[in-house]
Amino acid sequence: MSSCIKLEVQTEDEAPQKWCISLAEDVFKRFLSQGSPTVHKVFGEGSLFSPFLFGKYFDPLDAFPLWDVESDSLFSNLRNSGKSTVDWFQTDQAYVLKAELPGLGKTNVQIHVGKGKIVEISGQLKQQRESKTKDWRSCNWWEYGYVRRLELPEDADWRRIEAYLSNDVLLEIRISRNPLHTDTPEDAVGKNSE
Repeated sequence: MSSCIKLEVQTEDEAPQKWCISLAEDVFKRFLSQGSPTVHKVFGEGSLFSPFLFGKYFDPLDAFPLWDVESDSLFSNLRNSGKSTVDWFQTDQAYVLKAELPGLGKTNVQIHVGKGKIVEISGQLKQQRESKTKDWRSCNWWEYGYVRRLELPEDADWRRIEAYLSNDVLLEIRISRNPLHTDTPEDAVGKNSE
């Protein structure tokens, strides 16, 4: 039986604490080599959260302009090897991202939209041990969770983003397109205060 639930998309006011530590390539390779099977599922080749998803090392904290790149050309090698768990495309009405999230489940996935320009997909894998820092995002976050930040296209309507999780595995994010898009988040604030 198939189940599909709608996930809450949080706006900037509800965004978590900012990420503090970048993930360097050498640190990631060392972390992955010592990782558990869950770590390999989350960060492994072809995963949405792999720093090597886009063909070369790319820190997941940096916003990637996903919809500026053709899915077929970027993922051709991964698709041919059967390792890709990510797909994205655009229609006249929306930008769509689909990704498998094996073993993560609905309670761990969070979607945030920041400043109308960045969509962030993140979640916690395991609880942080006693620490002086209150939030797992402010330390070596990759030991406790995962993140992928994506830059939204200019005509994306950041106010109308929907996210769904099917069978606790398949994430689908739909971002409506606004063909008449002229407002930036700053313009919208300016109009509301007039």
